[in-house]
Amino acid sequence: MTTSSSSLPRFLTRKGVPLWRDVVALQWVAQIVSAIMVLGFLWFFISNVLQAAEARGLGLGLGFLRGAAGFPIAESVVPYDPSRTFGYALWVGFLNTLKVSVVGIVLATFLGLGAALARLSPNWLVSNIAGLYINIIRNIPLLVQLFIWYFAVFQKLPPVQEALTLPGPVYISQRGLFMVGPQPTETFGAWLLFVAVGLVLGYLLNRSLLNYQVRTGRSTYPLLIGLLALVGVPLLGWFLVGAAPMQLTTPELARFNFEGGMRLTPEFAALLVGLVVYTGAFIAEVMRAGILAVQKGQVEAAKSLGLNAFQTLRLVVLPLALRVIIPPLISQYLNLTKNSSLAIVIGYADLFFVGRTIINQAGQAVPVFLLIMAIYLALSLLTSAVLNVYNRRVQLVER
Repeated sequence: MTTSSSSLPRFLTRKGVPLWRDVVALQWVAQIVSAIMVLGFLWFFISNVLQAAEARGLGLGLGFLRGAAGFPIAESVVPYDPSRTFGYALWVGFLNTLKVSVVGIVLATFLGLGAALARLSPNWLVSNIAGLYINIIRNIPLLVQLFIWYFAVFQKLPPVQEALTLPGPVYISQRGLFMVGPQPTETFGAWLLFVAVGLVLGYLLNRSLLNYQVRTGRSTYPLLIGLLALVGVPLLGWFLVGAAPMQLTTPELARFNFEGGMRLTPEFAALLVGLVVYTGAFIAEVMRAGILAVQKGQVEAAKSLGLNAFQTLRLVVLPLALRVIIPPLISQYLNLTKNSSLAIVIGYADLFFVGRTIINQAGQAVPVFLLIMAIYLALSLLTSAVLNVYNRRVQLVER
């Protein structure tokens, strides 16, 4: 059996040069020794940390997650009570973080786009108001803004008995915002399966029909059929699961607070508004730079085709600007997700808030912090991966 010389390190195939004088051989030896030293140091450091943690009762085991939490969580996406486990409480905190992050990303994107367009407006007043918002908000720390929104705005609302009443009905007080809203029933989980099937089927039909239309030139109406699947499957599931998956309820004033309907707590509202307003100012500058990067000739060509200002913006400017906007926009989305950990200062039960409570209850600081770090890392990597896939789809392909 012979070994190809190309598969061996170059210093083993060189002739006439002693190994102790061969520069390539010395470089290989140095790299191997360095790798052994680094791995040895890591093994020594990690083993000592684990031994010290075990000696002080701070082991990295996750068995404590099966213990009863024993503490309430004021706000939860899923049903929760103190008899649930620490692991389930951490899951509740993650869902709360995910909720404020997803809603915040959507609202901050629209706010940033609106502020960017206002900043580029030929109207002097509109442009300067947008510029004032961007310059002020970007230069005030987010923590200070959260304190202002929570203590100076939402905590100054009237008490429950004197709640502001708006059409809907909508009630606004120190306890939050209450409005008519859907309440999940026992069949809600089964109906979510139909929603998931509708999403997947709608996407697959849209892509396959679009590809067929490109290959054959025949009209297949991919968008319409995809939307019909997206709406039709959940609608069919609404009737197949039995009872209605959701029912509308109206908030009614009880002895101490409103009951029924949908509630937006002051903590969630303050965190959401703070994150949206703060991140929206940065997104506005990103989008403004992307719009200005579009060549004027593209805009003039769109106008020469008879497109109005809105059509030019929607069909020409924004699609071209996305190629510049997406990469820095990913960073802003990740910053919003990580900045949500500041919720602890206003009492919103996000992942970090629940994690700190678990540490106080279970005394397992090291594993809990490692779990929190891992969850934030996974969430950030998932967000980056999704947006990077979209970024590759909108980039120009040179031929």
